[in-house]
Amino acid sequence: MMGDLEDLDGQGPLWQQIRRALIRPMSDGTWPPGTKIPKELEIMERYGAARMTVHRALRSLAGEGLISRKRRAGTVVADRPPERPLLEIWDIAAEVERLGGVYSFEILARERLAAEDASAARLGLADGTPVARLLVRHFSDGAALQIEERLINLAAVPAAAGADFAVEPPGTWLVANVPWSDAEHVISAESATRDLARLLSIPVGTACLVVERRTWSDGEPITWARFVHPGDKRRLVGRFRSGGE
Repeated sequence: MMGDLEDLDGQGPLWQQIRRALIRPMSDGTWPPGTKIPKELEIMERYGAARMTVHRALRSLAGEGLISRKRRAGTVVADRPPERPLLEIWDIAAEVERLGGVYSFEILARERLAAEDASAARLGLADGTPVARLLVRHFSDGAALQIEERLINLAAVPAAAGADFAVEPPGTWLVANVPWSDAEHVISAESATRDLARLLSIPVGTACLVVERRTWSDGEPITWARFVHPGDKRRLVGRFRSGGE
């Protein structure tokens, strides 16, 4: 089993490196759900790590629902992807890093246009309103995780026109710089088209989870974004209380 453990990447604290080394075979299908992962002693010997360090890595994986402990089978790869709350404005960069991964991204397209037709409908803007459109691909440990298409109302957020999104992804920049008062999520599913499959490195027709998000600031549209993930990489959860809360 020790031969199945991947090399460390040398980035950051040892427990996070071990965590990422364990996540990689889960993500690429080498360790499918139900696979028994190496014992703590094997991991310690493989990476020259203290028991406490290995335990911390495993505890964090268990806390995120990536592994589970079964009485007879031992510690195995869990059969469900990480969950995200439906009503949260999440930052993909922070989420990847929280899970112990190495985040990266690339801007596939960036243009300035006037809100017309579909763009105007998505943001609810008058024709002629300046809009920034971006297409972004997000990665976790070098593997494509999410495709983001985003429209930003430049009349409400003029600074976005000159923001260096080559350094910081647009979603992270917006969360840090633009206050919002209202948000809407629309969740759907679709099969990966040829272009989408190429961008995400998945087979054509793969089931994908799609989240469309709109945000406003005191009634003024700020941004519309569409996020597409391979269906097995994302799970959204909503929790409600009776009485309309």
